[in-house]
Amino acid sequence: MPKKQDEIDILLTRGVQDVVVKSELEKLLRSGKKLSVYLGVDPTSKRISLGNAVPLRKLRDFQRLGHKVIFLVGSFTARIGDTSDKETMRKPMAPDEIEENFKTYKKQAGKIIDFSKAKIVYNEKWLKKLSMSDVVELAQQFTVQQMIERDMYQKRLSEGKPIGLHEFLYPLMQGYDSVALEVDVEIGGNDQLFNMLAGRTLLKSYKDKDKHVVTTPLIEGLDGRKMSKSYNNTVDVADEPADMFGKIMSLHDDLIVKYLELCTDVPTGEIAEITEGLKNGENPRDAKARLAREVVALYHSDKDAHHAEDQFGSVFQDGNMPDDIEEGKVGGGTYRADDLVVDSGLIGSKSEAKRLIEQGAVKINGEAILEWGNEITVSSGDVIQVGKRKFVKIK
Repeated sequence: MPKKQDEIDILLTRGVQDVVVKSELEKLLRSGKKLSVYLGVDPTSKRISLGNAVPLRKLRDFQRLGHKVIFLVGSFTARIGDTSDKETMRKPMAPDEIEENFKTYKKQAGKIIDFSKAKIVYNEKWLKKLSMSDVVELAQQFTVQQMIERDMYQKRLSEGKPIGLHEFLYPLMQGYDSVALEVDVEIGGNDQLFNMLAGRTLLKSYKDKDKHVVTTPLIEGLDGRKMSKSYNNTVDVADEPADMFGKIMSLHDDLIVKYLELCTDVPTGEIAEITEGLKNGENPRDAKARLAREVVALYHSDKDAHHAEDQFGSVFQDGNMPDDIEEGKVGGGTYRADDLVVDSGLIGSKSEAKRLIEQGAVKINGEAILEWGNEITVSSGDVIQVGKRKFVKIK
C-alpha cells in the first residue's frame, strides 16, 4: 500500500511543476519554521482566469499551513511589461490603469487567499528609487547570452521581430523584488522560472540568503489552445455560476483531470478514480459535471453549483431558455442584424457577429437569423441568443 501523503508532501507536489531546491525547502518546512512566501502579479487584466488562479491557490496552501504570505503588485514592473509568455513586446501599462485593474483583481483574488492575513506590497516602493548606478550593478550579475537564449527571444529573432532593450530589464526588476523583501520562497507560473531564478541569484549575491522557487504548471484554455482572452477560451473566477458551469462543460475531454488537479480541492484519491474511469471508457460528461460543480462551488456556493447544473440540463438537454436571463443594453426597435448583436453586448465585433449569423448561431426568441444585413424588429422582453450559452433580454 502506498504511503499516505502528508500536508507537506501535498504542498510540494500537487499543482507543482518545479521546486528549487526541493530537498532543502522540504527540510525547512518540516523544521516547523514559518516562512516568508510571495507571489508577484502584474495586474494586466481586470479578470482572473482559472489559469491565473493556479499560483494563487498554491500561495493559499502555504497560507493555510501558517506561513507568512506576501501579495506583490507589480506597480513598477507592469510599466516595463513582462514578455515571458509573449511572442511580441508587451505594451507598458500606465500607473492609473494598474491601480484600476488591481481593485477588481484583489476582490477576485480574495476568493482564494485571505487578505486579512496577507501583506500587500507594491514594487514601485523600491524599484523607482533605484539609481542608474544600481541598475548597472544589477545588470552585472547576468550576461547577454543568459537573456537571449530564452526560447521566446530566439523565436522572435528567427522571425525578424523586434526585441526591446527594456525587456532585458524585467528579470532584473522582478529579481530585485526578492532582495527588497528578503523572502524564503517565491511562487509563480512556470513561464516565470527564469525571472524567479534571477531573484534567487540576486538575493544570494546581495544578502547571502537562499530563496526557494516553486513553479506551477500552465493550463490550456477550454479548447486546448493557449489560454487567452483573445481566444475566448477562459473560465474567469468572476463569471456568473451558469456561465462558469456551461463553459467547463465545453472543456476538451483530455483536460478534465488536469483541471481537477490544478483548479479544485477534489481529493487526489477521487481524481485517481475519475482518471481510471475515463481510461475505462466512462462518459466524460459525468467527470466534467463533477469538475464544473466543484469550480462553481469554490467561487460561488454549493447552492449556486447545483442550480447551475439544473439550469444547464434544462437549457442544453431539454432545449429550454434559462430562467434568469439578464437584460441587455438595447431597447425595442428596428436594427440591422449584426448591429443588434453587437449593441446587445453579446459579441464584441461586427466581423464576429457576421460570422456567427452566417453559421446560424444567432437566434431571436429561438428563431435563427441567417442574413446579417437583414433589418430586425425587436420588442421589450424578446431574447437574443448567441450559441448555446449566451442570452440577453431586450429592455
